[in-house]
Amino acid sequence: MIDTLTPYPAYKDSGVPWLGEVPLTWSISRNGGLFIQRNETGFAHLPILEVSLKTGVRVRNLDGSGRKQIMSDRDKYKRARKDDLAYNMMRMWQGAIGIAPTDGLVSPAYVVARPLKGVEPRFFLNLFRTDAYMGEVDKFSHGIVKDRNRLYWEGFKQMPSPVPPPDEQAAIVRFIDHADRRIKCYIRAKQKLIKLLEEQKQAIIHRAVTRGLDPNVRLKPSGVEWLGDVPEHWEMRRLKTLCRMRSGDGITAMAIEPVGDYPVYGGNGVRGYTSNFTHDGDFVLIGRQGALCGNVHLARGRFWASEHAVVASLSSGYILEWFAAILMVMNLNQYSIAAAQPGLAVERVLNLWLPVPPADDQKRIATQIEDETSDINQVVGRARREIEFLIEYRTRLIADVVTGKRDVREAAGKLPDETDESEMLDEADVPVEADDSEGGANLDAVTDEVEA
Repeated sequence: MIDTLTPYPAYKDSGVPWLGEVPLTWSISRNGGLFIQRNETGFAHLPILEVSLKTGVRVRNLDGSGRKQIMSDRDKYKRARKDDLAYNMMRMWQGAIGIAPTDGLVSPAYVVARPLKGVEPRFFLNLFRTDAYMGEVDKFSHGIVKDRNRLYWEGFKQMPSPVPPPDEQAAIVRFIDHADRRIKCYIRAKQKLIKLLEEQKQAIIHRAVTRGLDPNVRLKPSGVEWLGDVPEHWEMRRLKTLCRMRSGDGITAMAIEPVGDYPVYGGNGVRGYTSNFTHDGDFVLIGRQGALCGNVHLARGRFWASEHAVVASLSSGYILEWFAAILMVMNLNQYSIAAAQPGLAVERVLNLWLPVPPADDQKRIATQIEDETSDINQVVGRARREIEFLIEYRTRLIADVVTGKRDVREAAGKLPDETDESEMLDEADVPVEADDSEGGANLDAVTDEVEA
């Protein structure tokens, strides 16, 4: 799709190093010439809004969960009018900015910017969230360290931005919205495929680790509700008799271990960077906090475990792959401590009962699971890579369009009017297509759909 969009006919130097050349008809303006700060208080009757890194500005859900404390004096909250831009001063460098969907109140830690006439806020929202613009935020922010920097209004209004003519801003927004809708449909299809395959994999593992491989084996009551009956010759043991668990502690280990670059494991498996190692051997890692609480992963060799992972070291005489499999079906997330950031109740987990086959059975179960799930793992891996590709594609497309590297005026003019049905499709589950069921990535189809 990006390659089919041509550059503008003529360019000029923007005078802004990170921006380079811009289309000849575009201008450059500081944000203070595009927006006016709205600093109004005393509207306690309006709903509370919040800025999310993922969804922009939204109405806060005040369901009594206690996730966030609300100021007792709502008169101190700032008013944001519908279509105002609002950003979190401390997290603007991460993209914590959005457009108010309705009149509402935002925290005093937010800046509210009212767009002036001829300014399409959705164009500038897309611009402000590009990586290049985020890089500029630091230069206009103030603070002791980067993650504590604040972008005050005085800094924001000094930042330069490219400004297309108003009708062109609208065309760019129309094109981005259309492309974004199509890309999200394909991502949802991949996500649904992954969910179905993970459920299939879970069923295979559950059957193997709770019933074994012999369909004719005699069973006995396990005494554990979620297990039901288990093979008669298996032993019921508490988890603490099989392993030792401890939280990842990189700070302590970094002082006593040799320095080197090794994979970093957190609550969701290996991370995208390396650091000093704390562990040497084969272990099972369990997510310790938040939404990843209870996730199970195998880690081998030398690695560093973050504070978001619990490291389980298995006693001798047991098969690691079998052990990881039985933990996967135990739904460890349910054994978390209720809090704003749930944490795994390790002592409670260690006292759980589980069925333990003889070592030979463990080996056969682990081998059977590997044989039956290897194809599933490959398809899931491809689908996840395709999602990453689509997200990268979307990011690059938006950046090229809002900085004038690609001309979408003609393409935007040919787009069909969006119907209610297409909007519903954007929000609903997308059916899994035939090529998806085989793990294929029809990226040409994505491009064709975006162009349509």
